[in-house]
Amino acid sequence: MLRRPDEMLGERSSVPLVGPVEPPALHIMTLNIRRRLNGVTWRRADPWRHRAPAVRALLRQEQPTVVGLQEAMPDQADAVRAALGAAYRFVGRGHGRRGSGEGCPIFFDAERLELVDWDQAALSDHPREAGSRSWGNLIPRIVVTARFRDRRTGTAFTVVNTHLDPFSPRSRVRSVDALRAMVGHGPSILTGDLNAGEGSRTLRALLDDGGLQDAWTAAARRLTASVGTFAGYRAPQPSRPRIDWIVVTPDVRVASAGINDFRHGGVWPSDHLPVQAVVTVAAGRAAA
Repeated sequence: MLRRPDEMLGERSSVPLVGPVEPPALHIMTLNIRRRLNGVTWRRADPWRHRAPAVRALLRQEQPTVVGLQEAMPDQADAVRAALGAAYRFVGRGHGRRGSGEGCPIFFDAERLELVDWDQAALSDHPREAGSRSWGNLIPRIVVTARFRDRRTGTAFTVVNTHLDPFSPRSRVRSVDALRAMVGHGPSILTGDLNAGEGSRTLRALLDDGGLQDAWTAAARRLTASVGTFAGYRAPQPSRPRIDWIVVTPDVRVASAGINDFRHGGVWPSDHLPVQAVVTVAAGRAAA
């Protein structure tokens, strides 16, 4: 049932938005977890020690097959893996020269999915140089790519996860050029905080040629109303844009999609809301 915006404001702590799914379906989640900051933060809701139990509760309840995280510090990535359980693994490291700092790890259910290979690159003129910056972004931006084979169905697909720059439109568009080169060679799923809304130059560059499609738009069923995904620890607003995205190639069918307003004990897991989708990869296709 589609929930109206006013129905999304109450706390929902016992019923998953999606929850575990059965093959051939895959449950995909993208979440900017909000990096852990040292020292004083400017919002009372912000400290990681305050939010960590809510993140654990969210992930244990939803049990996605694949999660693309953004802004994850190493200890936060470890906490997410522990919350998901022993079956889960992740790939990806921090954006710094030695793998330090925030990252965009991809978590996956290793009992369901076999990791074929993975890679991490800088979104810059020097993609093999860790920590490199280009195109106007002051913070290094990265992309993590993982190729999987579904142990239950035999299908293969690629997941690409990233976090685009919030300040530089030029950086976002140049990053899209790099991302498009990583998807489209077989079934692919892109997750990320793109820091851009529907109709923006960034999303037009990503979607307008039809090679990729917004999972929200493509979904046969929408589980929630459309609200701004950067909620800032407040009730989500339908007037604000979706800046967190799940994007798929046309050979990935989207059964349902939703934006999760989960709170645990009145606490928001992050200043961003998770976006979730249930997808099925077309049989007989392989990721290049």
